[in-house]
Amino acid sequence: MLVDVHAHLDFKEFEEDLDKVIENAEKAGVSHIITSGVNHEANKKALEIAKKYKIVHASLGLYPLDILDLAKEELNKAIEFIEKNKNKFIAIGEVGLDFVSREREKEQKENFLGIIDLVEKLKKPILVHSRKAEKECIEMLESSRIKKVILHCFSGGMKLVKQAEDNGWNFSVPTNIIYSNHFQTLVERVSINSLLTETDAPFLSPIKGERNEPKNVAVSVKKISEIKKLNESETQKVILNNFQKIFQ
Repeated sequence: MLVDVHAHLDFKEFEEDLDKVIENAEKAGVSHIITSGVNHEANKKALEIAKKYKIVHASLGLYPLDILDLAKEELNKAIEFIEKNKNKFIAIGEVGLDFVSREREKEQKENFLGIIDLVEKLKKPILVHSRKAEKECIEMLESSRIKKVILHCFSGGMKLVKQAEDNGWNFSVPTNIIYSNHFQTLVERVSINSLLTETDAPFLSPIKGERNEPKNVAVSVKKISEIKKLNESETQKVILNNFQKIFQ
């Protein structure tokens, strides 16, 4: 009953053994993995991977920093591809804002507005990247008609966490919750009905320095269970139900 709502199975770290990675996930009890694209080529690969493996779904995205230097024609081509394949994926993401280097913030906002329009048009859930731009992402999404919002690895303060939860949005909790005080506090403060689990594989491993993979969502479930004082089976059921309400 485990779910990983955000991974990057197309990345080079999985080129040699993706079959084994999926097998490991199935053995661990993972029933759903969303592999998220970050650009046009990654989106094509995400669709191929989702077609090959029964437990994998595609999410097509345009990472905010990846698209900054695209020519208008290239960006339009990437968006047209997403529209053309709307029946082959279950969410739009990874999309959003990344102000880690305060890079071309106005352009990022303009691009994100265009993506928000696309999400509204296609009526899909949105998987949002909001690093160092949590407040701005929330404000832009609040101005939209989008209801199904998943905040991936949300690092904003607890005031923003409450604001997002009050909007009915969800938080996907990464496996580095094992050593992240921020994500432990987020899980403590937020209703379990607003939580999902993710790996961001190959990143954010529960063991620093190791490649992450979808089987490790079991680690997140265990930690969430400890914090919420639930047994792991209960936690799995609630998170699976959260997933199904959003994506199915």
